[in-house]
Amino acid sequence: MAAIPPDDHKAYMRLALEQAHKSPPKPTNYRVGAVLVDSAANEILATGYTLELPGNTHAEQCCFLKLAEKHGVLEESLKSVLPSELALYTTVEPCSKRLSGNIPCVERVLRLAGSIRTVYVGIMEPETFVAENTGKTSLQDAGISIIHVAGLEKEILEVATAGHIKG
Repeated sequence: MAAIPPDDHKAYMRLALEQAHKSPPKPTNYRVGAVLVDSAANEILATGYTLELPGNTHAEQCCFLKLAEKHGVLEESLKSVLPSELALYTTVEPCSKRLSGNIPCVERVLRLAGSIRTVYVGIMEPETFVAENTGKTSLQDAGISIIHVAGLEKEILEVATAGHIKG
């Protein structure tokens, strides 16, 4: 993969969308892709997509779990081994509630507050599964910026909802 220029947010979002394409279509969740970037070094630390790892795993969760394994730490301790200027790119706003009982992605991001400075999103979470996602407010309250990367919404939504029953 060619290097992505620093601050080319659309290119990073396209990479996250490539990840989302790898997720199997299902009627019960969104196909989401995520990319975690060390902003200071302009280095991709991890990628992930929905259902990449065993269990009902979300894209952000897969990023963090893979990175924790790489560093030999539990996900809860990941902040201790990460740089202090991270950006998370995710095709769909991180979830604030998990119907499966898993920890919501917003809580996973909040564990890394102070390291993750910005979350870039392609679309805000549609209210299909969780009405009134409170993630954006929770992240902003913790000092994490949420920035919408415009221009890929139609494609992101098509990929995210593949496998959903239309009607």
